[in-house]
Amino acid sequence: MPRTDSIDSHSGENTVAAPTAGSDASVVTDDEVLLQRDGPLARIILNRPQALNALTHGMIRSIATALTQWADDPAVHTVLLTGNGDRALCAGGDIVSIFRDARTDTGGDPDENARFWADEYTLNAQIKRYAKPFVALMDRIVLGGGVGLSAHASHRVVTERTRVGMPETTIGFVPDVGGTFLYSRTPGELGTHLALTAATMTGTDAIALGLADSFVESARLDSLVDALKRMPAAAAIAQHTSSTVPPAPLLAECAWIDECYAGTDLPTIIDRLQKSPVAAAREASVAILAKSPTAVTVTLESLRRARALGNLEEVLEQEYRVSLRMVAGHDVIEGIRAQVIDKDRNPLWHPSTLDAVSGADVQAHFAPLGKRELRLPRVQTSDNEPHEQEFTEREATA
Repeated sequence: MPRTDSIDSHSGENTVAAPTAGSDASVVTDDEVLLQRDGPLARIILNRPQALNALTHGMIRSIATALTQWADDPAVHTVLLTGNGDRALCAGGDIVSIFRDARTDTGGDPDENARFWADEYTLNAQIKRYAKPFVALMDRIVLGGGVGLSAHASHRVVTERTRVGMPETTIGFVPDVGGTFLYSRTPGELGTHLALTAATMTGTDAIALGLADSFVESARLDSLVDALKRMPAAAAIAQHTSSTVPPAPLLAECAWIDECYAGTDLPTIIDRLQKSPVAAAREASVAILAKSPTAVTVTLESLRRARALGNLEEVLEQEYRVSLRMVAGHDVIEGIRAQVIDKDRNPLWHPSTLDAVSGADVQAHFAPLGKRELRLPRVQTSDNEPHEQEFTEREATA
């Protein structure tokens, strides 16, 4: 979901229809997200660079509508996701809006947060199951909701500038948008370490951990976009993938991470980290202990449960239960206040220690929601890549 630095603006929920077939190049815009057609390539361009392209509810709805229409448009062969500006693909959800809607004491609408997450998680699943190649250029900052838009794509491209992460525990929240699905399936306990500490990873780390596929130097991105207009996605990416890929720094940390983060008891994990002879492990313990005790405890339980679930949809439905329970509590509002609203970086968590977080409190976050449950459709898919449609001679030379 969130980004943890300042968001400069919040705009309304303007939805927009996707471009229709016809001209080879067209643009439809609601200012926050640009929907562009260029021959067989359909583009989604996140357009809030002043806010690191943070997602509003209107952007989520616009993207979902476009994807639905493009899925049935035979002229669309590939969908491309990029972000405007030179700082981020997407730094997450607009947490200022989430803060305002969670504040019932000041007239907020908690149901809007529920609607936001229901639409966002539905979009995450839609991207995962999309029948056409969906290419995400994960250049520069990709956090929270940005991970949900890109790391479930069929073709995920990173660069030397990429920084990927789920910073939710910093604001008293938990990784969502399928983040617990992705992190629970990384090699060893690397995902556990990243989720609890809210640390970021490099592009090559993202490939090693299964959140990305291809490394393309940033200087070649424009050429890649041009190639996507002329040839199938897999071929265009292969043509631009670097022959030499930098090492993944996190892989060098596997030994102490796997040893320290094993199990389901967070105090035991903290104790191992504190006693480790590895300085990075001790630093990780400090980072975790600065987070919301409720958030990190629920995050660990979310990861362990997600590992046992069968597909992304089941995990997103679990995350929805947890998200609604978390935002109804104290720490999310307090975390956003401290990080983004007042910016004092001094949240007062309640409860304030790990020992004060009971097992019953943790389990309550996962209880069924009854009529409020998010029920995502199940789509039968194979393990093969999305169908690469044949390009006609006209399209290939457009």
